[in-house]
Amino acid sequence: MEQIRYKQRICSDETKIQEFLSKTRTGVVGISGAKYPYCVPVNYIWKDGIVYFHGLGSGKKTELLRENSDVSFTVYEEIGTVKDMVPCHADTAYMSVMLFGKAEKVKDSKECAEVLQGIVEKFMPGFYQSKISQTLVEKYHSVHDNKGVAVYKIVPTQITAKENAAEENEIFRKSGISEK
Repeated sequence: MEQIRYKQRICSDETKIQEFLSKTRTGVVGISGAKYPYCVPVNYIWKDGIVYFHGLGSGKKTELLRENSDVSFTVYEEIGTVKDMVPCHADTAYMSVMLFGKAEKVKDSKECAEVLQGIVEKFMPGFYQSKISQTLVEKYHSVHDNKGVAVYKIVPTQITAKENAAEENEIFRKSGISEK
């Protein structure tokens, strides 16, 4: 079991963690590579306690996941730099969540269609008039590899979360420059 050593930064607010996983757009999948760890950013959705992401039906990520499905998944957001008159006390305000589990390729085309629809709604709400159908998922082949889209799910066996919250007036803002 993974442990967070910096106990003051542990976030145990389940509502906050769930909302963070739902709103954040990109996560990083950590996969065991042949020589080095392979960490790749992916767009994802958090649905019913499961991370879903998609990609090409071929490539390094697909090959490595086929060899070893044990993964970590990290989602984070930097809020800003916390100012302090002592340089060594300046800090970063952030929120991060790490999940651990196995990445499993979703084989059911109905589930794939629902996941892909969720991704479309998260990233382009209201843009498409019709929903992604099970038939589309079954018949679609990418021009890049002539394979269907690969949809993966990670059912977390463990979730850890950390945060360093700060008030707006504690965040450094350079005059005349807007950060967000």
